Amino acid sequence: MDVRRLPLSGVTVVTVEQAVAAPYATRQLADLGARVIKVERPGEGDFARRYDTTVHGTSSYFVWINRSKESLTLDLKDPRGLEILHELLADADVFVQNLAPGAAGRLGLGADDLAGRHPRLIPCTISGWGTTGPWADRKAYDLLVQCQTGLVSLTGTPEETARTGISVADIAAGMYAYSGVLTALYTRATTGEVHPVEVSLFEALAEWMGQPAYYTRYGGAQPPRLGTQHATIAPYGTFRAADGREVLFSIQNEREWAALCRDFLGRPELTDDPRFATSSDRVAHRDALNAIVAERCARDDAKELLKDLEAIGIACAGVNDVAAFLDHPVLAARGRWREIGVPGGTAEALLPPADLAGLPARMDPVPAVGEHTETILRALGRTPEDIGTLRADGVV
Repeated sequence: MDVRRLPLSGVTVVTVEQAVAAPYATRQLADLGARVIKVERPGEGDFARRYDTTVHGTSSYFVWINRSKESLTLDLKDPRGLEILHELLADADVFVQNLAPGAAGRLGLGADDLAGRHPRLIPCTISGWGTTGPWADRKAYDLLVQCQTGLVSLTGTPEETARTGISVADIAAGMYAYSGVLTALYTRATTGEVHPVEVSLFEALAEWMGQPAYYTRYGGAQPPRLGTQHATIAPYGTFRAADGREVLFSIQNEREWAALCRDFLGRPELTDDPRFATSSDRVAHRDALNAIVAERCARDDAKELLKDLEAIGIACAGVNDVAAFLDHPVLAARGRWREIGVPGGTAEALLPPADLAGLPARMDPVPAVGEHTETILRALGRTPEDIGTLRADGVV
């Protein structure tokens, strides 16, 4: 596609990235038309390429967050590799990195170092726990952050905790890095000022913990683990139908509660039952309420339950597995799937969730390790002989 039509056309992003958070941020910049040059280790590349081998030999993680990028291999511990990086940064707009704690500073790639050499460059640092403070030197992985923010203590059943099924801390950090970079680009364009961006996995997920944090601090106890149930709303959660399938629904207000009692449970007197008269009452008597709802749901198959709930305006749905999600009628009817190139074949990918009216989505291939190395180096003035020497020495 012609990326010149996209909003970030003309913006160059150089990224020394690995794993999930930084690649997720930069893929979204690429979605909007930015040129994203991904710097990888010679030979092996980003270690996330090998998390699994499910997509024609490449990991599902890597395919998800690395389309529409160019791959350049550089050994940044070799002065020649580091100099090539600085040549790219001289004409770049954004530099993103999520290197191990202290690594960027040792390479002279910290925000302060870059400000002197590349004053127009917007550096974006993604760390685990922040670049200052008592945990600045600690490594961080998604589940460690889920544990430290208290998310794991909220997730699961009363008997057992659980991690979330996706890399939620990485995703949160990637989203804030993405929005932070967009804000910094806008600020530079309108004021000329350059503001480095810093995001940590811990502080990104801490923001998402806002509601349970307030509930705990001012309520005296944290929300309980309730599986699919909700700590402050009832009824809310999954109930088993006669055919063994699960149906999820929630009651959001008193009008819906009255409709549920009258038209679904067939017990209008429950509307004013002192145990259930308000939302707080229903939460306090959750077990008794759930028993009533469960008895009603056990009478009909899931399809009939969903039909009845929809008829009275109650938000409801079945519980899909991932295979059912892939075949979801909303995705099919709205044409959300596109075929993209990946090393060794093609794969189906979802369009970016933010549609910009009149602008096509960019869905370019996922690069192989070092696929664009020679092209990029030649554009920097390196001859075929120069490139051959760099390859022989393991610099690229």
